[in-house]
Amino acid sequence: MSEFWLISAPGDKANLQAWERMNTVTSKSNLSSNSKFHIPDLKVGTLDTLVGLSDELGKLDTVLKAIAGDCYPNFDLPSGKRSAFMHLFAFSVDLISYLTRFEWDMAKYPIKQPLKNISEALAKQVTQIEADLKTRSAAYNNIKGNLQSLEKKTVGNLLTRTLADIVHKEDFVLNSEYLITLLVVVPKSSYVQWQKTYESLSDMVVPRSTKMIAEDAEGGLFTVTLFRKVMDDFKAKARENRFMVREFYFDEKELKCEKEELMKLASDKKQQYGPLLRWLKVNFSEAFVAWIHVKALRVFVESVLRYGLPVNFQAMLLQPNRKSVKRLRDVLNVVFKHLDEVAAASIMDPGMDIPGLQLSNQEYYPYVYFKVDLSLLDSS
Repeated sequence: MSEFWLISAPGDKANLQAWERMNTVTSKSNLSSNSKFHIPDLKVGTLDTLVGLSDELGKLDTVLKAIAGDCYPNFDLPSGKRSAFMHLFAFSVDLISYLTRFEWDMAKYPIKQPLKNISEALAKQVTQIEADLKTRSAAYNNIKGNLQSLEKKTVGNLLTRTLADIVHKEDFVLNSEYLITLLVVVPKSSYVQWQKTYESLSDMVVPRSTKMIAEDAEGGLFTVTLFRKVMDDFKAKARENRFMVREFYFDEKELKCEKEELMKLASDKKQQYGPLLRWLKVNFSEAFVAWIHVKALRVFVESVLRYGLPVNFQAMLLQPNRKSVKRLRDVLNVVFKHLDEVAAASIMDPGMDIPGLQLSNQEYYPYVYFKVDLSLLDSS
């Protein structure tokens, strides 16, 4: 299961015994895999600062989760490439290992500086990655969109698709003051009828001038040459017989431009793909690492706000067994209900109202709790 629960409870002797009890029960019943989550001694600051940070870190958490999730689904990475990309994870360490063996990056986020400074450094990093992601994805997706639009014209039936890769100069009578070559889509079931009747659909049709130059599952594309002055009459008679004249006039320059544009867009997309993939790998790692540091900060801030000073709490990372989520939640509630009897009671009785708390609208438990959901990053 790619969902983890990051929880904390006070680190005093009584609660350490509660931790041991929880570990024993969850291990024996195979409810979850547990590991300690190490958060360094950070500077606490004032109560007002902590309250403000709680809100700011919540917003930062949401943005970083979105960025980490967007670093590859926005792009048309083939499944094989996507899998290889995702396995680089957080600077060559797979996500789960990075999370379960989390170590604070002292160089990037020095713990001697105030929490506010660390939060601002993370926010600045997030803003830069988000802006770069938007710019790069817009440029790449613009090329991809234009290429797809052109490629769509090469599929479909003979009535709608582009003819640039089908027709040739030799198929047409060109530069004639009197004659013109039309393209007619004829259903397969009407081939015989077309050959018998096309010369008589109007006056001035050049005898034996028809030739099938393309065919698909529904029908064939035929040329026919006639005098310009009977063109409208021929079109009308053809329509009556379920022969559809394509509105197409051979323009060698225009067809050449269309082919060249298709080739250029395909080349541009290929050229951007490599650098883009490298950027995604690096910045996915950056975003993911920043995201887990934000989670650690949130646990620290909420633990201090909840349990008070001096700072003394133990953080734990739980990976629930998919089939035991409710049972695990019940065990945690029983083990830690002494931390907040009212909240614990409300969980046992969902209909219970607590003045001042809208528990039905948010996840609140007797212990500090944050979810780390890696399912959005699954490469499958």
